[in-house]
Amino acid sequence: MNALSALTLKASETTHVPVVSPTDADGPFVLLWLIIALPLLGAAVLLLGGRSTDRWGHLLGTATSAASFVISLVLFVSLLGRDEDDRQVVQHLYDWIETGGLHVGLDLLYDPLAALFLLLITGVGSLIHVYSIGYMAHDPRRRRFFAYLNLFVAAMLMLILSENYVGLFLGWEGVGLASYLLIGFWQHKPSAAAAAKKAFVINRVGDMGMGLAIFLMVVTFGTTSFSGVSELAGGASETTLNWIGVLLLVGACGKSAQVPLQAWLLDAMEGPTPVSALIHAATMVTAGVYLVTRSNFVFELAPTAQTAVVIVATVTLLWGAVIGCAKDDIKKGLAGSTMSQIGYMMLGAGLGVAGYAFAIFHLLTHGFFKANMFLGAGSVMHAMDDDVDMRHYGALNKMLPVTFLTFAMGYLAIIGVPPFAGFWSKDKIIETALVESPLVGICALLGAGITGFYMTRMMLMTFFTQKRWEKDVHPHESPKVMTIPLVVLAALSVLGGLMLTGNWIVDWLSPVVGHAEHHEPPLPVIVITLITVAVVAAGVALAWVLVGKRDVPRVAPTDVSFATRAARADLYGDAINEGLVVAPGRATVRGLVGADRSIVDGLFTGGTTVLAGTGELLRRLQNGYVRSYALGILGGALLLVLTLVVVN
Repeated sequence: MNALSALTLKASETTHVPVVSPTDADGPFVLLWLIIALPLLGAAVLLLGGRSTDRWGHLLGTATSAASFVISLVLFVSLLGRDEDDRQVVQHLYDWIETGGLHVGLDLLYDPLAALFLLLITGVGSLIHVYSIGYMAHDPRRRRFFAYLNLFVAAMLMLILSENYVGLFLGWEGVGLASYLLIGFWQHKPSAAAAAKKAFVINRVGDMGMGLAIFLMVVTFGTTSFSGVSELAGGASETTLNWIGVLLLVGACGKSAQVPLQAWLLDAMEGPTPVSALIHAATMVTAGVYLVTRSNFVFELAPTAQTAVVIVATVTLLWGAVIGCAKDDIKKGLAGSTMSQIGYMMLGAGLGVAGYAFAIFHLLTHGFFKANMFLGAGSVMHAMDDDVDMRHYGALNKMLPVTFLTFAMGYLAIIGVPPFAGFWSKDKIIETALVESPLVGICALLGAGITGFYMTRMMLMTFFTQKRWEKDVHPHESPKVMTIPLVVLAALSVLGGLMLTGNWIVDWLSPVVGHAEHHEPPLPVIVITLITVAVVAAGVALAWVLVGKRDVPRVAPTDVSFATRAARADLYGDAINEGLVVAPGRATVRGLVGADRSIVDGLFTGGTTVLAGTGELLRRLQNGYVRSYALGILGGALLLVLTLVVVN
């Protein structure tokens, strides 16, 4: 805790990010809205056009995403030509909400942070669209699939480009809807339908935090625009800012599958493999990292919330890495890896101004090599009759040469072998963590070693070791429409880090996240690098000893350690949720239903029951017979006479 306390102190001493007044969109920037509109239009045409668009729907979906990438590239080049203080552009579309003193416009903000995200989303997203043409070629609902892909990309672009938190929340919910549709795309499978519902429900929990944070901003600042909150944040109390920061973190945990809202991510592998690549590399899980980085003006003044980000990130990067060590499903192994790598990004963002740029750096490189590996996993599945069990693979390196070589580039990038992409980005986060908090830095270093183990295990079980194929399986390389995107992503996995390394990305993002004060690391940088590489090498060697030099069983052994059983069960994430949330919630609901029926309903139905009984009694007295009435009158008269006699 002392290390974390020191981290909080350093974060609170950092200079607040200055407020930069954006300029109105002009020149090529007037095309900004088209980046969102094109894939959104593609989704609308494919969904409303029905079966008449089946023949060319996949081409339209791919073309709209590619067109957004071209515009994003043009705007990025235009932004490069501007001075550092003139790299924030706002495009006002229309007034959205006008009530009382609150004004919310549908405004778009294009700045260095948004520019990088747009290139990643539209660039990698377009490659996934191209890959999907081949992967989904025989699916009868391919046109609908591409419509959902377009909707997913459009929602993520809205999330990134919005100039205020309400517009961001619009894209945030759009991403949630699109992920539900895509994860459950093969809804004829009960497991896919259940996975989609699970992802949707867990994300709604995170969205509650996000919504409450926005409400608190409205109450505190009277605005939801980034520039407005940034300008007024210095005048708010630390307690209020901490609450806003923690609530934003809850939202980020839902979208980015961070502990404790991580349980949906591995089940989401039930969707088609291109969906997994899109969710894990370019869109949904990166949204939480973007939210924290974009909200730097809140977290820099909220030390408790910033420390919470670091704690959650550190736990998650280890949690996901441990899960990846025991998964035999190739997609779920990669999903555990994503959870861990997003943890590294969140850690970088939690380290404050010193780490924001490196968090985005790793987000970009991860987008390259993780999309590469997920699509590579889809290529392997394509060759193995959709079998995802790595115990049924082995010796595929010669049968799938392109898939093997491209997947290997992603493997070398994620474990951080120099000079591949992950080496430049993840090592900077580890280095920064060691400077800010040795305890957190050591945890990040341990995570790198575990990454070396589980990724090497995956490579060995899939492409090396003995052949363990099922009968009637004849592995074959995927068509070019699937392998060409793999080659492009493999090249980015090799060169992506070199293109962004040095101080370029730090200087590029400084107008958004500020400049960090330089702190000397506890050891020379070269020594930290050598230690990191040595720890990764130890993980690789351990995987070789435990997997490469032994026969891989075709059936999972049952006589395993508790740690292995726990990792196979996702570290009992579902059981924890069941015990802490679902079961108590179910009992609470049952109690409320019982109280509603017996007390609330009883107050209303009880009165009607009494009235009905009284009416029934009176109805029997009013039977319509004269002799009964005469007898009643006689009885009453006798009773009156007896009463008078007794009284007198």
